[in-house]
Amino acid sequence: MDHARDVAEARYELVISVDARRSGEYDDVDKPRMRARIYRILEAAFTCANVARDAVHTEDRGDGVLLSVAGRIAVTRLLGLWLVEVHENLRDENRALRVPLGLRVGMHVGPVRHDDRGISGRAVDLACRLADSPVARQLLDAERADLVLVTSQSLYEDVVSSGGKFIEPARYSSARLALKEGEVTAWFHLPGRPAPVMPAGDRPTGDPPPAAGAQAPAPGDAGAESADADTEADADDRSGTGGARYTVHGDMSQHSGNVYQQPVHIGRITGGAGPRKD
Repeated sequence: MDHARDVAEARYELVISVDARRSGEYDDVDKPRMRARIYRILEAAFTCANVARDAVHTEDRGDGVLLSVAGRIAVTRLLGLWLVEVHENLRDENRALRVPLGLRVGMHVGPVRHDDRGISGRAVDLACRLADSPVARQLLDAERADLVLVTSQSLYEDVVSSGGKFIEPARYSSARLALKEGEVTAWFHLPGRPAPVMPAGDRPTGDPPPAAGAQAPAPGDAGAESADADTEADADDRSGTGGARYTVHGDMSQHSGNVYQQPVHIGRITGGAGPRKD
């Protein structure tokens, strides 16, 4: 196969985008050290996961790394053992640091095109958008975590949801993200921790916050139970997925046009695949 034809044909590969937390705060002396740590962490994890160097394409991104892994390598190995090793290596590096290094990792499988300058394709764009999403940034800071993994909806459904060695779907939570290309569902995981609670501001498409000054009926109102069911069903319909939904708990209310008549207690966004978080 000649080179021109090889470039024209996309290969289905796992794309991994790795970004450093608050990289702009590193000065010119510390940034090279930060970059060296990232490469040390990733390369050691590939070695432990028995992923050959010729199976991994690597591009430097200044404050992170863009990777694509050949289709001959099982995706479960990257989502499982490789991720565990990345997390453990990162923790080891951070023990000696006054300001710990934090990493955001986005993953998606899709068609990738290679040329002399690197890789391209919508799969690459999506993996980068996931790692750079505001929710990923917020979770890393709010949970004081070393690492957050963000997977696409298709990767979660095709691989994560079935579980496997070091893969626990119940420890993932979903949220809707508004990206430049449109809204998508993404799944978030903090290695070694329970399923994360999504930031309060992130909810499925079309689900507005309660109207200011809204009122709710007294406890025991006959409409409470039906309002709960209607709210969940409406949110699922609007999101277009079976994953995240905006759930109401506690004192319920009747609503018209999704405007609540009395105060309500709003629950968390939850993922359909994992246990319900009350």
